[in-house]
Amino acid sequence: MTYRIVHYINQFFAGIGGEEKAGVGPESRNGALGPGMAFKAVFGNEAEIVGTVICGDGYFAENMDEAGEKILKMIADFKPDAVIAGPAFNAGRYGTACGAVSEAVLKKLGIPVVTGMYPENPGVDMFRKSVYIVETSDSARGIKDAVPAMSKLIMKMLRGEPIGSPADDGYIQRGVRVNRFHDKIGAARAVDMLVKKLKGEEFKTEYPMPVFDRVPPAEPIKDMKNAVIALVTSGGIVPKGNPDHIEASSASKYGTYSIEGVQSADEVAYATAHGGYDPTYANTDPNRVLPIDVLREMEKEGMFSKLYDYFFTTVGNGTSVASSKKFGSEIGERLKKDGVDAVILTST
Repeated sequence: MTYRIVHYINQFFAGIGGEEKAGVGPESRNGALGPGMAFKAVFGNEAEIVGTVICGDGYFAENMDEAGEKILKMIADFKPDAVIAGPAFNAGRYGTACGAVSEAVLKKLGIPVVTGMYPENPGVDMFRKSVYIVETSDSARGIKDAVPAMSKLIMKMLRGEPIGSPADDGYIQRGVRVNRFHDKIGAARAVDMLVKKLKGEEFKTEYPMPVFDRVPPAEPIKDMKNAVIALVTSGGIVPKGNPDHIEASSASKYGTYSIEGVQSADEVAYATAHGGYDPTYANTDPNRVLPIDVLREMEKEGMFSKLYDYFFTTVGNGTSVASSKKFGSEIGERLKKDGVDAVILTST
């Protein structure tokens, strides 16, 4: 028997275009396309990608209910035995779409589904408990590892084989507790691990803890009156029209805009691109998020030397830790180079 599989991908992997084509709506095509060709090679005669369903990341993010219904119908029309979504790697909106499509397939079509993402993709936390998400690298360079891992897992499901642990089958921990029987009680196993740790021997914990970065605080400014202060925000304030098309969530970029001579972030020239909060008050008075007006007053009063001529902005909701660290590192390097002494970071 050859299993019928439908593959869901975004506009980029379909070869339609990048961010400029993120608004394309759902469409379907027969057979394998883009990364589907790699899956086809791995499946051999066991499974066939009978159709590919495509949707732009921007369109899905802005029309989730409508897009979800259209995509589900297109998938069902192929009469598949299973669905593969992605992999999305560290693309936040793509990961959200892959997770949402996978969850809908599982709940409404009742057939096996697998997707793949980098652990810091916001789609992971949103959907890990409802669908199997194979762990991938943070970029498409990891396609050669992602495809075999996703293929192996979906084939196990299709054959009705039991799914092993995350370590065994390569999926991200789902937060689902499973009872297991051991020859030794928990106390004895804990002592064994402690002894190995004291001896410097390798051991594997049964309850891995998250690892968080610890960033030491910078030294306080000693001479505030001669300091240059910069403004950075994750609140999404941008010039009207959002010229760099910063995404409403899961931002892949940040913007740099001149405020030389600007005395206030008024509603005529600025608005928010942020999709994670009610924008009414921020659009009415963008100074609530980007306080240029107050800082200009403080600058005139001599409380500090100068407000830096540019501000940096992005959207924080759903943006991965990896992207945030990258943005911060790039912005920080520029500010240090330009002699900025301190940053006021605003959020929402």
